[in-house]
Formats: sequence, C-alpha cells, structure tokens
Amino acid sequence: MSVSIFDSFLTTPEMIAVFDDTAVVQAMFRFEEALARAQAAEGIIPDSAARAIASVCNAQLYDIPALVHASRRAGSLAIPLVKELTKTVALFNQESASHVHWGSTSQDVIDTGMVLVTREALSLLDQGLQTLTDNLLRLAAQHLTTPILARTLMQPAQVTSFGFKLAGWAAPLLRARLQLRQAAQRALQLQLGGAVGTLAVMGAKGPLVAQRMADDLDLSVADAAWHTQRDEWVRLGLEVAVLSGSLGKIATDLSLLAQGEIAELAEPSGNGRGGSSAMPHKRNPVSAMIALAAATRTPQNAAALLAGMGQQHERGLGNWQAELAEWPGLFLSAHGALSALNEAVAGLQVDAARMLRNIDALQGLVFAEAASIYLAGAIGRPQAHGLMEQLTQRAVADGRQLAEVVLEAVKADERLRDQLDPEVLSALFDPVAATAPAEALARRQLQGLRAAMDALQAQAVFA
Repeated sequence: MSVSIFDSFLTTPEMIAVFDDTAVVQAMFRFEEALARAQAAEGIIPDSAARAIASVCNAQLYDIPALVHASRRAGSLAIPLVKELTKTVALFNQESASHVHWGSTSQDVIDTGMVLVTREALSLLDQGLQTLTDNLLRLAAQHLTTPILARTLMQPAQVTSFGFKLAGWAAPLLRARLQLRQAAQRALQLQLGGAVGTLAVMGAKGPLVAQRMADDLDLSVADAAWHTQRDEWVRLGLEVAVLSGSLGKIATDLSLLAQGEIAELAEPSGNGRGGSSAMPHKRNPVSAMIALAAATRTPQNAAALLAGMGQQHERGLGNWQAELAEWPGLFLSAHGALSALNEAVAGLQVDAARMLRNIDALQGLVFAEAASIYLAGAIGRPQAHGLMEQLTQRAVADGRQLAEVVLEAVKADERLRDQLDPEVLSALFDPVAATAPAEALARRQLQGLRAAMDALQAQAVFA
C-alpha cells in the first residue's frame, strides 16, 4: 500500500507494512494455498496439484505493481492474481494449473486476505492499547491526591484529582480493547462462497473444505458467505473509529492543558520534538496533534463503511470496492494516534505546582459551593447562597482570597461565629482536601481497571 507523505506523517511504519501491497497480496496467496490443500484433503483436486499451487504462492515471485495496474481493468485484484498464479503453476505442471482457485470467487480471496491482514492490524492496536492504558493507570496511581482544576464548558469549575482525570482517559481505552476483541471474534471469518455464495461447484464437500481452510488460517467459519452481509465486518471497523474518537478526547485534553497560559502538562521535549524555528519559547504538543488529526479523519472512513452496506443482491457493485479502499485508513489513523500518545504519556511532564497556582489564581472561588453548603447548616440554604454571592463579589472586587473574606464575615457575625468551626471552614478551601471525593472514586475505578486489564492479558489474543 502506497501512502502519501502526509499519511505517513500521521501513522506508523508498522501499520503501513500491514496493509502494504505485498502483504495484502501474500494474504491472498495464503487463501489460495489453504484452498488447494483443503480441496486435496477432501479429494476434490489431486495432492500433486495442491503441492504445485502451494509452491508458488509467494508474493515475491510476482510483479505486484503490474497486478495492481491490471486490477483496474479487470475490476478486481483477484482476477489478475489468479491468472498469474495459474500461469506460474502451468510452467511446472499444466494439469495442476487447471485446479487453481477451483470453486472459489474473487471476493472470497480478497475478503479473506483482508481478514488476515486486519488480524495483524488488530494485534498492533491491542499492543498499543496495553501500553498506553498501563502507563495512564500508573500515572493515575501516582497522582490520586494531586489537585487540578476540573473544567466544564471550557471554564474552571471545581477542584478534582488529576489521578481521577487520568483514570477517565484510561477507561474508554480498556473498553475499546475489549470491544475490539469481541468484534474480531465475530468478524474475522473465512470468506468462501463461490460465485453466488452457495459453494455449488464443491457440492456437499464445500462446508468440509471451508472448515479445513478455517483451521489452516486460524479463522472461524461463517454460517454462510458474507459477500453482501457486511454487518459484523463493519461493526469491527466502527469499533476502530470509536477508539480513534477516544484517543482524540485524550489528545484534546492534553493539548489544552499544555497551552502556555495553563502549562499544567507538557509533552516530552528534545531532539527537535515540538520546537519552532521562529518561536523558540514554544512547546508544540505534536503527539496530541497527530491523535487529533486521526480523530478528525476517522468519521469520514466510518461513514463510508456505513454508506457501503446497501450492497446489491449477492455481490456489490461499487460499494464493496469503496469499503475496501476506506478500510486501511481506519487502522492507519488509529495506530498513528496510539503510537503518538504512547510517546507523549511515557514522557509526560506533570507540573503539579502549576496546577496549584492555577487554582490559587482563582482566589478560592472554586470552593464557593462547598463553603455555601457549610454555611447553610447554620443559616439555611437560601440565606447561605445569598451571603456567598455577596462575599465572592467582595473577594473579586478587592482582589483577595475568598477564604479570608468568608472567615472575616463569620467572625463578624455572632450567629455564624457560634455555630461554625473556623478550622473546618478553612479546610474547605484546601485544594488537596478537595480532591478526596475524586480520589475515592479513582481508587475504586483503578482497582476495577487493573483487574479488567489482568483478565484481558490472560486471554488469548489475535494470532
């Protein structure tokens, strides 16, 4: 697979290699080899023919650019591939050449080839998710009591725990891993139906051939050919799209927290990473940028898969071909985002002191709700709310910390002074103490996430 320099910038060499032209063609040859062996085992073709076919099912023996070029006129990559395979077998044994691709059809070989390379792509995603989730959970455990501003509608809200925020980044990734595995179990199926999905040429031995092929390729056997029933396949693609969206969420938060005016997080630096030739003070969040690009592109890939599901009768015209063209893009983007965020999180710089300064810069206003609730115990909710509104306005006008203004007001009011404890009131403005609810939630969440990760690690993954 050839990609533009801009595609290469947003993905990884490993994922490009999975969908490389040679890799896809080799996967198609694996289908042909498995088909021949299975048919020989069932007595449909001679053993000698199966051996002859298998001996030349090697992509390195063929002019792949020529195959790709010929596929445009033929309407399918499988047609020139089978033609060249047949010619090559005939060079050694003319009789064996007559048994190439027997009883199968072009979509069988292409779909199964795509299933095989997709399994490798999923393995790369699974490995990347394991690393990223593990690093996020490790950071979360370290920062359970690190105060950070929670922000709603792009504005400072209240104080939360940075560990709680990190757990919130990690949880969708763990769910994505599980969903991808479950979707793969259903979607990674052998495609073998013959001309119209009935395996008519192989007769009663068709299902036996399919089972042998599936065992050979380590795939499951579909109940029937899924030439135009693309639901499970598309669901798998959509799970990859959802993963890219979750990675985009992390990238969005990371990029916002790395803004110079906030500067609570920073991606790793050095070796020219994220620098600017004209503005040396900049620390560009390049990992977040790559992940955001993936999240931006993926909806179009996903929409194309959905749009292509209305395939005509027993073989699609144009829509299946569109699906094939869109499919690799989902994985290229997702793995590019995963790799970039893994690099960022592995060397993420957390400025806990800056987080505190950003909280302090709000003059304690983010603690107003907690203070108001405490005041309500003495004077009732409506009066407490009204009083806190006056006190926050005074704190802003005077440029003072809200805690000082509230304590002064309590001391000056006999009714409040007798009922409220100044130490308790002061503690309500302590950023570390304010993390307690988030910390408790995060501890429980981390325990569950770790257990889920351990369970996933114990399960068999993609071959």
